[in-house]
Amino acid sequence: MANLNVAILGAPDFGKDLGKKGTASDLTFYNLKKGQNTVTFIEPTRFPERIAPLFYAVSMSQKALLIVDQINPAFGESVIMLDSIGQKEGIVILRNYITREQISPLIKGTVVDGYEFLADDKNVLRERLLAEVAQMQPSYDSVTGTMPVDHFFNVRGIGTVVLGSVAEGTIKKHDELMVLPGDKTALVRSIQKHDDDFDIAGAGERTGIALKGVEVEDLDRGTILTNDKSIKQISSLTAKVQIVKYWPSPLKEGMVFHIGHWMQFVPARVEAVKAESDWHKVELTLKLDKMLVYRPGTRAVLTYPEGGKLRVVGTIDLP
Repeated sequence: MANLNVAILGAPDFGKDLGKKGTASDLTFYNLKKGQNTVTFIEPTRFPERIAPLFYAVSMSQKALLIVDQINPAFGESVIMLDSIGQKEGIVILRNYITREQISPLIKGTVVDGYEFLADDKNVLRERLLAEVAQMQPSYDSVTGTMPVDHFFNVRGIGTVVLGSVAEGTIKKHDELMVLPGDKTALVRSIQKHDDDFDIAGAGERTGIALKGVEVEDLDRGTILTNDKSIKQISSLTAKVQIVKYWPSPLKEGMVFHIGHWMQFVPARVEAVKAESDWHKVELTLKLDKMLVYRPGTRAVLTYPEGGKLRVVGTIDLP
């Protein structure tokens, strides 16, 4: 079984004609299935009202579908978020007589500049994505696995069930996983992918896991399930930040940003700023409101929810 996670940006409810509606909150999931192959579409339902759903949708995706109905701040934020996360795989669909020449100056130098442009034909798009999934070769060789939780609930007769997309490696039935942040562990009782039972789930696969040893009250969006001992959890950090070129002014002590990593969106207060000659490259010392869980050497996105028309600040290197 292979799965492709696709973020749909720019057109609310675009996914309803692509797949069957699934979980819906500030994110809405649509599922397309053909045989053993599946495509999971993810729409940031509460964007542009809130910046977090945009981050979640893009961070979970392996490919982006950018619908351009109009050129506005939401389009600009979407392009900058895609570029900050480094989502190099994508498709652009232009509507309302918008031309490629109109958006070319706005996407130049970003990952979106390398996206494929397709006509607005949902039948062609569905078949195109399913054909892409059919060429994928899932790997289940890893001895460790990591899955961020995006939804969780209690099911009568089963217990605690979590939903998420495997971020790295492989998760197997009967694995004992750390529940981070914190010091709890949980046992994988069963695994489902698109309503079918499996003994294993690999990177990029949309997965439901029944857990033993942890209660719903112990979980939150962004909880990390992992047996990777290299994963860290911290409450403060000093790290290098690359600020996007469109950001209007230098960062200052006392500002409160949010660090987006996996399905975490953690408030962080700036305690110190060490700037280089170019203020777009700084070293920040940050105090976090809650623990941040990550694998050393990865990159996160820094956002400023109070930033008005632009809320994507840049990227932060996690030490």
